[in-house]
Amino acid sequence: MNDIELVSANKSFGGWMKRYRHRSQVLHCDMVFGIYLPPQADQGKPLPVLYWLSGLTCTDENFMQKAGAQRLAAELGMVIVAPDTSPRGEGVPDDAEGAYDFGLGAGFYVNATEQPWAQHYRMYDYVVQELPALIEEHFPVSDQRSISGHSMGGHGALICALKNPGRYRSVSAFAPITNPSDCPWGHKALGQYLGNDKSVWKAWDACELLAGATERLPLLVDQGESDNFLAEQLKPEALEAAAAAAGHPLTLRRQPGYDHSYYFIASFIDDHLRHHAAALGL
Repeated sequence: MNDIELVSANKSFGGWMKRYRHRSQVLHCDMVFGIYLPPQADQGKPLPVLYWLSGLTCTDENFMQKAGAQRLAAELGMVIVAPDTSPRGEGVPDDAEGAYDFGLGAGFYVNATEQPWAQHYRMYDYVVQELPALIEEHFPVSDQRSISGHSMGGHGALICALKNPGRYRSVSAFAPITNPSDCPWGHKALGQYLGNDKSVWKAWDACELLAGATERLPLLVDQGESDNFLAEQLKPEALEAAAAAAGHPLTLRRQPGYDHSYYFIASFIDDHLRHHAAALGL
């Protein structure tokens, strides 16, 4: 059994908001994750899980503290799991200049192949394989999974679903980096984690993956129209075009006046939870 250590526990809407630490064999460091266990977790029936992937500079705590998802998750009987956004700890390399958009807090949910990143920065394997296996070992959950995320985490949610047909029942994203092969954040991260061969980047780019997707899992995406990163980094029109070309179902909702913050996420999180609940049979 893989050991987990309780870090904190807070009662919330009849359930429990908990944080745990464990040793990741994939990332070669200690990791912390947050899990919301609704009151139905005490009734013995395994519950489905929504995995939430956060954005640049975030930890496991941002979503759980700011999105306000626990109230409806308690009503629906949905477990929510939020991992950290990168490996951390002594010996884990960081951006040499301490920039926010690379290194610690910026794992980009890919498996790095370049040095010095390759040993630790394997966030894709962590969120797709290691963490769900750990959750399913230690908690009263089923193997019914959905995935969502914000910004860098929206990119992560989209690629995890598109690269793993049948693994997730549903996928959604808030303001995702849709086309990292063609934006500054993506160029910096993919270039250093994966190397300069841009053909390799296609395997980690939602717009590129849509063309070859063998499962037509509907995509729900919310994008604030007053998002400071909209034109240069996020490019929802690229996702829209790629989905149209592939005949892939996409609901892209452009929300007037909303920015990139958790005020935006909190405004529409209930819609996303209900989207996932319907697919999970709740």
